[in-house]
Amino acid sequence: MYMTGTIASVWEGRVDIEAAVLQLRSGDLDALSTLIARYQNRVYRYLLRLVRRPAEAEDLFQQTWLQAAEKIRSYDPSRNFDAWLFTVARNLALDHLRRIQPSSLDEPVGDDPADTKLSRLTTSVPGPHDQLLALERASHLAAALENLPVIYREVLSLRFEEEMKIEEIAVVLGAPLSTVKSRLRRGLEQLRRTLEAIQGEEN
Repeated sequence: MYMTGTIASVWEGRVDIEAAVLQLRSGDLDALSTLIARYQNRVYRYLLRLVRRPAEAEDLFQQTWLQAAEKIRSYDPSRNFDAWLFTVARNLALDHLRRIQPSSLDEPVGDDPADTKLSRLTTSVPGPHDQLLALERASHLAAALENLPVIYREVLSLRFEEEMKIEEIAVVLGAPLSTVKSRLRRGLEQLRRTLEAIQGEEN
C-alpha cells in the first residue's frame, strides 16, 4: 500500500513538473515559481559542489533560472527536463570557473591536447554513539568530495546526491556513457583513497 502511494506521489510530481514546463513555454512566468520550488535544493546543491562557494552558487542558481526561462522554448518536451535544467546549470558553472581559473579546466590532462579536465568534466533510530559516528563519516565524506577535481565532484554529485541515471548524467555532461562510467569509477577510487588518508591522519 505504501509503495503504491509512493509511486502515485512520484507520478503526480512528474505531471506537475510537465504542466509547469508547458505553462512556462507558453509564456506564463508564474510557472517558474513551481519549478523553482521543486528543484531549488537539488540545483543549488549541485552548483555548490562545482564552485564550492555559497555566494557564487547562489548567484549561479539565480542565473540558471533566468536562463531557463529565456531558453525554455528550445527545450524538447519529449526529453528529460531534469537533464536539460542541470545542463543549463552546469554550463553556467563551467563558464564561471573558466573566468576565475582559466587554465585549470582547459589544460591538457594527457598527451592528447583535446583531452582536458573540461572534456572529462534506514528507518531505525540510531543511538547517540551511532549518530556521532554518522556525523563524523558525513563530515569526512564532505571533506573528501571537496578535494576531488571538478570532473569527479560533478559526476558523483549527480549520481549519488541527485540520484540521476547514468544515461541522464551523460546528457548533462554531453559525454558518452563510457566516459561517465569511467569518471564514476575513477572518482569513487579517488574518494576512497582520500577518505583512507583522512582516517589515517586521525589514527
